[in-house]
Amino acid sequence: MSASSASALLPVYARADLAFERGEGAYLFGNDGRRYLDFASGIAVTALGHAHPHLVRALKDQAEKVWHTSNLYRIPEGERLADRLAAASFADRVFFTNSGAEAIECGIKMSRKWQDDFGDPKRYRIIATEGAFHGRTLATIAAGGQEKHLKGFAPTVEGFDHVAYGNLNELRNAIGPETAAVLVEPVQGEGGMRAASIEYLKGLRQVCDEFGLLLFFDEVQCGMGRTGKLFAHEWAGVTPDIVATAKGIGGGFPMGACLATEKVAAAMTPGSHGSTFGGNPLGMAVGNAVLDIMLADGFLPHVEAMGALLQKRVAALVAKYPKVFEEVRGKGLMLGLKCRVPNTDMQTRLREAGLLTVGAGDNVVRLLPPLIIEERHIDEALAVLDKVAKAWPEN
Repeated sequence: MSASSASALLPVYARADLAFERGEGAYLFGNDGRRYLDFASGIAVTALGHAHPHLVRALKDQAEKVWHTSNLYRIPEGERLADRLAAASFADRVFFTNSGAEAIECGIKMSRKWQDDFGDPKRYRIIATEGAFHGRTLATIAAGGQEKHLKGFAPTVEGFDHVAYGNLNELRNAIGPETAAVLVEPVQGEGGMRAASIEYLKGLRQVCDEFGLLLFFDEVQCGMGRTGKLFAHEWAGVTPDIVATAKGIGGGFPMGACLATEKVAAAMTPGSHGSTFGGNPLGMAVGNAVLDIMLADGFLPHVEAMGALLQKRVAALVAKYPKVFEEVRGKGLMLGLKCRVPNTDMQTRLREAGLLTVGAGDNVVRLLPPLIIEERHIDEALAVLDKVAKAWPEN
């Protein structure tokens, strides 16, 4: 009996039989008495590592004041966080959610509503890409379009078309009179850690402008500093209409956000959307604390430098063990190690050797360390990777 089926929890996860008692920076300490280097970050969530003093203090301070009021009243910390996110990005307006899937849902609704109010009411379809992952709600699994997520949950939410990731010709050919928007991850996470080219991202903007479509980026995983910019699309210098983000935005506190330009946000009027918990005072306090760190001088350049170093070191490892690894993908501190051996077995052996990673599609192991790592953490991770690859039976 697995660890998950032994409890009353719904058995939707194949959990490892391991729990953690505490965390500190880039490390987690297990109930087995061992210390683990965390290159998973709770799937790219604990962007500032574990128990960051500034985040802990912000949460404790807010917890002693007000936990929840609902959005029936003003939430000053939420207004401040929205203003700061807008000032640091393309956006004019922000809607806070509890999760990335809800941020995507908000963007889907906003795309349809904007076309209904200001564009062409018959336009409601969204073009997404193959290999995408946009969340686990009925609408977001339809947007992702992957059979493994859709199977058993028919009827599929209608209104999504899928084209090859990175192929602008397929995108153009898929545009019809009902197309409202294009939804793309600048760096695919679950789909195998594939980073879009600068030319592709710029081309998406050009195509959307040409056909009157909205450009909607999913930056749930690749946003909030993960690639060395606050948002990954900034590398291409393009301006989207909508961006959904989550994961790192709360540094471990469950929250997300949907950002939009004033033009598009104008479609969302009182009563058109809402959330009971989104924008909660606790989340807003933590979100502001996360931004304090991320927007400080030198933080994002540090992420970029560590990302480049990690990618260089992992590429050398791939060259050293060609029977075990195939290639390294991704951008910044969002890297994928495509394996020739089963990625699930690789992930298990790395964990047993003290390094936590995350699996992904296309037989990839995700390396998602906290953005605060130093060179010594990269040295330690590479030592584990080298040890595991060297001992692999087929090597």
